[in-house]
Amino acid sequence: MVTADTIRTAIGVIGNGTALVLFLSPVPTFYRIWKKRAVEQYSAIPYVATLLNCMMWVLYGLPAVHPHSMLVITINGTGMAIQLTYVALFLLYSADAARRKVLLLLAAEVAFVGAVAAMVLTLAHSHGKRSMIVGVLCVLFGTGMYAAPLAVMKMVIQTKSVEYMPLFLSLASLVNGICWTAYALIKFDLYITIPNGLGVLFAVAQLVLYAIYYKSTQQIIEARKRKAGQVAMTEVVVDAAARPGGPNAAAANTGGS
Repeated sequence: MVTADTIRTAIGVIGNGTALVLFLSPVPTFYRIWKKRAVEQYSAIPYVATLLNCMMWVLYGLPAVHPHSMLVITINGTGMAIQLTYVALFLLYSADAARRKVLLLLAAEVAFVGAVAAMVLTLAHSHGKRSMIVGVLCVLFGTGMYAAPLAVMKMVIQTKSVEYMPLFLSLASLVNGICWTAYALIKFDLYITIPNGLGVLFAVAQLVLYAIYYKSTQQIIEARKRKAGQVAMTEVVVDAAARPGGPNAAAANTGGS
């Protein structure tokens, strides 16, 4: 007979997979940074924020804080390593002022997580109290991370285009949120349920926007292609007219005969 713990573990493994997809989704951006040896206008803030979120969830999953949370530790430990790689590339290819800012943020995050860990492990003497303190902080940081797409959703509504809101990432966010919400509900964990439940709502909202603005997006892309083609054709005509022996030159020679 399949037990609730077995089902929960299976769902958690799937959740690890979908979360890994989300963690790896910025790889094309960082490949571009590595190739150009410059961070251009990209910001390190989202990755530094995600790193903090992962560190807090690793702390939450520790046996001394919330026992039997190995799947929480594995995916967020992996997320920490991935985000550190992203941040390292930012440090490598950013200007001195930006580099100092990122280093200060990293130092502040490490100090904050270290302070929380020290206080929780020394002042809270039960798993329940430790889970509550770290869990509340995780809810705050996790909700902020899941709410980040709101800025993209606002842009979609303003531009009536989903071009910069990839469907794949919205679907991955939805599956990830559903998996971790189910994981938390089977053996109820309020602190995992809240941010992931909100993540499901945000992902559904993104998919609704995608359905609403998909046709207008295709029209915008086609109009842009037509405009680009017209500009290219105009440049060809102007270039041909400006060459020696072109139509203008021929007209001038005819008028002079």
